[in-house]
Amino acid sequence: MTTTAMLVRRFLADYTRNGPNLVLLAVIPVVFVVVAAPALADAARLLGGTGGGPALETVTAGWAAAFLTGVAMYFQISSARTTDRRLTLVGLSRVRLAGARLTAGAVLALMATLVSVLALTFRGQLDAPWRVAAGTAMFAVVYLGLGAVVGALVPNPVNGTVILMFIWILDVFFGPTLSGSESPVLRLFPTHFISLWTVALPSGHGGPGELALSLGWVVTSVALALFVITRTTTTGHARRARRTGSLGQLLTGLRMGWRDWRRTPVLWLLLALVPAVFILLSDAITPHGHTPVVLREAGAEVTTMVDPAEIHAGTMAPVAVASLAALVGIFVVLDARAADRRLTLAGQRPTVLLTTRLTMVLAAAAVATAVSLAVTATVFDASNWGVYIGGNALLAVTYALIGVLIGPIFGRVSGTFMAFGA
Repeated sequence: MTTTAMLVRRFLADYTRNGPNLVLLAVIPVVFVVVAAPALADAARLLGGTGGGPALETVTAGWAAAFLTGVAMYFQISSARTTDRRLTLVGLSRVRLAGARLTAGAVLALMATLVSVLALTFRGQLDAPWRVAAGTAMFAVVYLGLGAVVGALVPNPVNGTVILMFIWILDVFFGPTLSGSESPVLRLFPTHFISLWTVALPSGHGGPGELALSLGWVVTSVALALFVITRTTTTGHARRARRTGSLGQLLTGLRMGWRDWRRTPVLWLLLALVPAVFILLSDAITPHGHTPVVLREAGAEVTTMVDPAEIHAGTMAPVAVASLAALVGIFVVLDARAADRRLTLAGQRPTVLLTTRLTMVLAAAAVATAVSLAVTATVFDASNWGVYIGGNALLAVTYALIGVLIGPIFGRVSGTFMAFGA
């Protein structure tokens, strides 16, 4: 028992060692619950969701807690694979190690829940504070399990965070409080029934109640995380560099970068799949109708009526492009940092290294942009495709470079929080 407590303390100390992690633990719930909630409530009414207004603003606390816990738990597991493997090799029980990791994650989940509920309380009086707090905690625990599972199975940080982002975005934007879709498939999303129970909305179908199904998701996610962590091992890869001229160094660096990406084909699959699914589902669930949209033209505000079904997919493409480009920028630079230092010591020119990494970052961002635009073209008709394509391309470059800058400054966890929040 003493060993487990010591491990939990060390795991939490490792998380808090990076100051921005704690800052963003307080900032992100405020952004979700206080700043973004009114706009999301308007979007819910537009999309026909069952949780528009106060109900949706209440469930934003759960979304914030889930996001914080899932990302923190992902890096708790994925970044410590080698360390955990060594601990098991010297005799530490795998079950005890996995339990310590999940306990540390539970403490982070509790912190995320408290901050999120406090931010919600700051907005105004809660009708059922204990119900909201319990629902928010269930959000956090479910994503604690999901973050641990993804961290154990997908060690590559780009692939892992994109998968986790994909799950979270689908869960939020196509959940019952924001989406008006009645498809039975959406009931399989992790927090579908937790959202309904938290805001006291009936599911509208037979079977077990919302609380029973919510607790089922909580227990299943934690049990699956415990199982996967205890069964996961890690492997290492060595890299070697060649010394040559500037052009030769650049070509060699690009060739090695391409070879490295070929070893992780799931990255390219995610860069293509995430925007495609996100955009097509946005188009599929948006009902036809008329809603006022305020535009600014030549310094004057103009209000026009539009059909949300005709514009929703077009507005989702930039969101997908920006998020993926920022994540790629963060992790391409961070993953190559140690190798780049060795290459510099071996004679590689810093300008060549910078050019190589930026080329790889922009290439991945270009893939996400091209797929997003190609998919968007099937469900959205821009009035000026040249401007629309140029705007998305500029957005991809901007957020990719932002990712390159914030990655070394804020690290993996805080950098991912910022990429999601942006």
